[in-house]
Amino acid sequence: MALLDWMTDATGPLVEGDAVMLRPPRSGDFEAWADLRYVSQAYLKPWEPMWPDDDLTRAAFRRRLGLYAREMDQGHAWPFFVFDPKGRTLYGAITLSNVRRGVAETGTLGYWIGQPFAGRGLATAAVKAMAGFAFHTVRLHRLEAACIPSNLASRRVLEKAGFRKEGEARAYLKINGVWADHLLFGLLSDEFSAP
Repeated sequence: MALLDWMTDATGPLVEGDAVMLRPPRSGDFEAWADLRYVSQAYLKPWEPMWPDDDLTRAAFRRRLGLYAREMDQGHAWPFFVFDPKGRTLYGAITLSNVRRGVAETGTLGYWIGQPFAGRGLATAAVKAMAGFAFHTVRLHRLEAACIPSNLASRRVLEKAGFRKEGEARAYLKINGVWADHLLFGLLSDEFSAP
């Protein structure tokens, strides 16, 4: 039933941040999402895994929503779209994933902002809002994030949001078809200061 609710635009958590609003994706977001991903493809390509051939199709988006619904139902991930504060303009997306409970109480952040909205501080605002959600609502102790060393903009986002560089991982993720080294960052709940 939760999957059906998700597919019919169930609401889910809403997170307000500084100049952004985060909420789970809905089926009605497809066109805005596909348009933003399409115009941002060359901009995002160096920093992301390879896109499947059908990535921008409605069928692929429906599959994505189904996966998101299962992950949220299980408490393993919280995928959100990043909007303007009124929820009208889609800026990008942010996901809290790989949520591990027990002795870890940690999760991993990933995010992207479409090229038309890059350089405006929106990724930083989204990361701070998601960190608040992760620490105060999901009740995690630690957040992790990683970026390619040459992605200076993403590194600045993490640093401005309070993350500390903790190390480097060789061939950490397959980005644009190639295993890429990443810088590893972490943020603890007691280090986080809400905006």
